[in-house]
Amino acid sequence: MARTPWWRPRSTFGRVLLGTGTFIVLGGGAVLGVVTRNFLMRDAHFRIPGASSIESSGLSEVNRTEVLPVFGEDIGRNIFFVPLSERRKQLEAIPWVQQATVTRFLPDRLSVSIVERTPVAQVRVGNDVELADADGVILQMTPAMMVQHHYWFPVVSGINPQDAAAVRQTRMAVYQRFVAELDQGGEHRTNQVSEIDVSDPEDLRAVMQEQGADILAHFGNDQFLHRLEIYRDHIGGWRGRYPKLIGVDLRYNGEVPLEMANDQAADTATPTREVSSTATKAATPGTKTAATTTPENSKAVKEPLTKASLAAHKAAEAKRKALKLKADKARAAHAKAEKAKTARTKAINPTTAVHAAVHTAAGTTQQAHQGQ
Repeated sequence: MARTPWWRPRSTFGRVLLGTGTFIVLGGGAVLGVVTRNFLMRDAHFRIPGASSIESSGLSEVNRTEVLPVFGEDIGRNIFFVPLSERRKQLEAIPWVQQATVTRFLPDRLSVSIVERTPVAQVRVGNDVELADADGVILQMTPAMMVQHHYWFPVVSGINPQDAAAVRQTRMAVYQRFVAELDQGGEHRTNQVSEIDVSDPEDLRAVMQEQGADILAHFGNDQFLHRLEIYRDHIGGWRGRYPKLIGVDLRYNGEVPLEMANDQAADTATPTREVSSTATKAATPGTKTAATTTPENSKAVKEPLTKASLAAHKAAEAKRKALKLKADKARAAHAKAEKAKTARTKAINPTTAVHAAVHTAAGTTQQAHQGQ
């Protein structure tokens, strides 16, 4: 007789013996699993004895006294019952914490790893100046600690802690592009800037420090370095011709509208600003020039640019338009490829199209009957 595998015995006794053995093995495994689980969940060796069993790393501006209260409920708790994801979210709610990781280490130890936020700006919040990171999250620090850490940034206004996170991120992105473009190549051109207003992301405004006065410059939302070069090339001449100059608008091609202080406000503590062009928006100045005029008090002063500055500006505009045209062509090609892909799919699946047509016709007939 041909031999059969051991897991397919021919006799009844063999099948009963195999089934009994299988039941005993599975039952023993289940009992062992339950016993092991009860041991891990109830044994005192797996309970967190105290704060010393919660290790932390990556702390610099965040104090351990801010981290430990998050795990206050877990002291004396079994380590397997600690909700790690919930504790991670609670840690990331601390302003200085950008990312947190919580890990179990048997039998009774937790490890917390913190990645702190990096300040990139000083933000004016009411009458105070606080630090802020790239996402616009306000980071509190005493002035003495700022000096100790050698934090120096232009003061940014227009970042409100009550605004949505997306709004603050958009405004901080404009600020970072402005700083990166001005300071590229190791140049510290932002040292001339005392305050930056990003309340309108389409028109970044900066208070430029000049001898004897501060000038409010409108930079728009691009070509920051080019516009700064125009400002540097002409500010001496502008101030020489217009002693009451308090603002320049660098957003326009071929000419620069200038803003003058109102003669009627010369004796008051707060100077009045005059908009140099009707096409220029009335800009809210920084802390050192804080008033605006009404349209009837405005006067237009337009200063033409030099040929070299105008040529450079036109070249930059041509480059920007070429990049935009290239991007538009890429999007059009992508849309055409997607349309062709959809057409091929319909051609490969004619049955689906027929079913869709049948369903459409059935729906139209049903609507007709309902209308009758």
